[in-house]
Amino acid sequence: MNPSTQSAPPLLAAHGLAFTRNDEPVFGPLDFVVAAGEALLVQGGNGAGKTTLLRVLAGLLRADAGEIHIDGRAARADLRAHAIAYLGHLPALKADLDTLENLDFLCGLHGRRARQLPGNALAMVGLAGYESTLARQLSAGQKKRLSLARLWLSPAPLWLLDEPYANLDLDGINLVNRMISAHLRDGGAALVTTHGAYAAPPVQTRMLVLERAA
Repeated sequence: MNPSTQSAPPLLAAHGLAFTRNDEPVFGPLDFVVAAGEALLVQGGNGAGKTTLLRVLAGLLRADAGEIHIDGRAARADLRAHAIAYLGHLPALKADLDTLENLDFLCGLHGRRARQLPGNALAMVGLAGYESTLARQLSAGQKKRLSLARLWLSPAPLWLLDEPYANLDLDGINLVNRMISAHLRDGGAALVTTHGAYAAPPVQTRMLVLERAA
């Protein structure tokens, strides 16, 4: 077969991935892939390991077994830093910087998506007029929107989204869905955790169900 006709590797692939805490299994072994243009919905109740799985994939925790590959390559720290954007439960904002300063700071650390500007990202997430507002003065929902603006500005192709609908109203939920849809159309991929209380994003989606260890 001509190499040019071979299918591209998935953006993310996990093989035999497992994690334990205090000698008790949290999840795994897991095998899954996420291709460009695809979303993987990770579902499970409290304690099933959804957040832990995303933290392992992001490199914030070390797996006890298994392999992670990004775009066909072993997921070293430098590769994860360029390929992964992680949206966790905490907003990851500097409280005494205003919204624009937060975005400028984070773009300086992680780079910026081509043809996207912090001010435009603020407007997209509904924070136009809050450019000079300190992050600590924002409501929980506004902080989540600012974190979504930071996510949108990231050039990383792989999004890890831990309960992205939390603290958002219906308009905010629709915003997340539009962002995920646009990201996948651009060739990105996303892992989205949920308890199952919210509808899945309206995109090509597969399901990974985590069961709480007995």
